[in-house]
Amino acid sequence: MQQLQALVLVAGEGSFSRAAKVMCLTQPSITKHIQKLEEIVGAPLMERGGDGVRLTAEGKVVFEYAGKIFLKLDEMEERVGLVRDSDSGTILLAASTIPATYLLPGVLSSFRKTCPDIRCFVKMNDSDVVRHMVLDGDAEIGFMGSPPGHKKLYGEALWDDRLVLIIPAGHKWIGRKVVAWEEIAREPFVSREVGSATRETIERFLSERNGPAFSAFNVAAEMGSSESVKEAVAAGLGVSVLSWYAARRACEEKSIFCTEIEGPPVRRAFYMIYRKHFSFQRHHRLFLDFIRRRTSSPEQSSA
Repeated sequence: MQQLQALVLVAGEGSFSRAAKVMCLTQPSITKHIQKLEEIVGAPLMERGGDGVRLTAEGKVVFEYAGKIFLKLDEMEERVGLVRDSDSGTILLAASTIPATYLLPGVLSSFRKTCPDIRCFVKMNDSDVVRHMVLDGDAEIGFMGSPPGHKKLYGEALWDDRLVLIIPAGHKWIGRKVVAWEEIAREPFVSREVGSATRETIERFLSERNGPAFSAFNVAAEMGSSESVKEAVAAGLGVSVLSWYAARRACEEKSIFCTEIEGPPVRRAFYMIYRKHFSFQRHHRLFLDFIRRRTSSPEQSSA
């Protein structure tokens, strides 16, 4: 680019020395730029005469295209500035089951009313896949039920959650205020799949408090989503432990029943994660600021 700029300035000023002053370079440096450009093109681009420096026929062609290149560069800078300062854009999100199903829909609905020109696309998967999607650049921002657990990722805890025991209608535990983990382990149990944050939370909780090992649970089935777990429990396949966000509506509708587990509550947070060195544009920052303001939402306070 410096070589092209040197050609344009020498041609415009009609002098190597004057072009050197404009570029804050020495005259030999300007001469070397022109010589290098001539080597690349394979033809002389300038000729000296008594009336100064003139472009050759080849030089006029290069001069014409150099002008177009610099014009496109100016357009590029202007467009980049418009994108950087624009309230429009697309955001690629990845979310685990609970955030994707129960937390983000309300947030995204409110956000669209505030910023209607910003579109959000959500891909749902378990927490482990969400983490790798953000790491690999397949998603710009992720939401999951466990800390990011990677040095290249930054995580912010947004929503608090607790896990509750869910049981089918007609079950022998209906009416009980609390049920012990040892009892739950012996009952047919509907589990989330390996890689889900719900399962990881249960396994870690039991391990830290010397409770029954999850491997000793009477697992009747493993399910890939909270919705399928609820349906399986409602059908009488077994009992389960699930996020209050996922269980609340079904418990209110009495398609399943919720009760507390004996001992300290099983709590966790849902995290927003993103790459530490991700270059946020204006529409990303608007989304981040909006969702941070939503962390004291009614859904969170009810957890």
